Amino acid sequence: MAGPRITRVFGAVNIGSFRISAIVAGINEMGDMVVLGSGHRASQGIKRGYVTDIAAATYAVRDAIDRAEKMADAAVQKVWIGCSGAGLASRIDQFDAEIGGRRIEQEDIDHLLVSARDVIRPDGRMVLHAQPAQYRLDGAHGVSNPKGLHAERLGVDIHVMLADGAPIRNLTEAVQSAHLEVEAVVASPIAAGQACLSPEERDLGVALVEFGAEVTNVAIYGQGMLKDMVAIPMGSADITDAVASAFGIRRFQAERLKCVNGSAITSPHDHREMIPVYAPGEDDSGPRARHADDKNRIPRAELIGVITGQLGVIMEEVNKALKTMRFNGQRGQQVVFTGGGAELVGLADYAQAAIGKPVRVGRVPHLSGLAEAHVKPGFSTLAGLVLYAAADPVDIRSMGRRSQRTVKLSGLGMAGRVYHALKEYF
Repeated sequence: MAGPRITRVFGAVNIGSFRISAIVAGINEMGDMVVLGSGHRASQGIKRGYVTDIAAATYAVRDAIDRAEKMADAAVQKVWIGCSGAGLASRIDQFDAEIGGRRIEQEDIDHLLVSARDVIRPDGRMVLHAQPAQYRLDGAHGVSNPKGLHAERLGVDIHVMLADGAPIRNLTEAVQSAHLEVEAVVASPIAAGQACLSPEERDLGVALVEFGAEVTNVAIYGQGMLKDMVAIPMGSADITDAVASAFGIRRFQAERLKCVNGSAITSPHDHREMIPVYAPGEDDSGPRARHADDKNRIPRAELIGVITGQLGVIMEEVNKALKTMRFNGQRGQQVVFTGGGAELVGLADYAQAAIGKPVRVGRVPHLSGLAEAHVKPGFSTLAGLVLYAAADPVDIRSMGRRSQRTVKLSGLGMAGRVYHALKEYF
């Protein structure tokens, strides 16, 4: 028996420095989200969240979306993009209007939001989105929907996400060159927060640390919205580089050792355990690693020492960011780690000791049809992108001129893209 019919299809691409991942999802006639296909590949042309080689980045984006489309047996023309670099900055702008004590209608809310455009001052930067976060009625704050209530004054807090214009244009051009339209560029802390944080956590106050490969974003949520963020140009790839440098081995070997044998916490038997530098079946005729025995094995204790040494540097920067945003002064609030770096064994325990606050690892929420390989913290931003897209958030800049999306559920969309590519190159 066939399942409920898919009524809307959309795609998303998360462009990271370690991997580029893509997803094709749909909303069925019951209103449920279904993941139709997902895929990922190694990143190319991206360094610390910035495009450094547009041709390589375009190829990687096209490859990732093609893998997702092939699994989904559906093509998309428009995608939501996840971005972790480009000088992201978060800000809250406020706007108030007189209501005169009468009952608030939808027209009043719409007029308020349209008028609130005038308070946005990007100061030469690009506005990624400007969304109503919460409303205020006279002295009451945190109102989610003021319709039907009475007030003398109606106010709104607008969450504005800013970025540097040139890096965003490079990012969108790389995607457009892959013959895709860009629906919107979404800051990765917004997408990751959508996936990993509950509404209650976002309301009570929580710090979200998106521990990526080359960028670590520290974002503060409170009163239901993202209030502030700091980007740290460091990540789990710096731990890989430290391992490669310490033992004189290749990066891919260091990455494997970190993921398979690495840990953020030590155990009593680590100093007795020797781990092979080469994987089974790998050509082991190369030079011997530093501190290795005659079988080219290294002590696990030394590997963990290198990992925790570099991890300590990153945690210092995370602590500085939390203090800058005055999160450390609030007691009992939780820190949630996500991103590929959060998959390191023992990270939560290490971070809790280093930061001095409760720490948990944010997990990807259950999405019907999502591949098992993508139910990991490293794919939380990707999952958050489709959740964000499905929510269809209001942007006050586009009120009154929102356009409908067009999607195709057959291979015609892919064929059309190939046709345009042939026209472009030949």
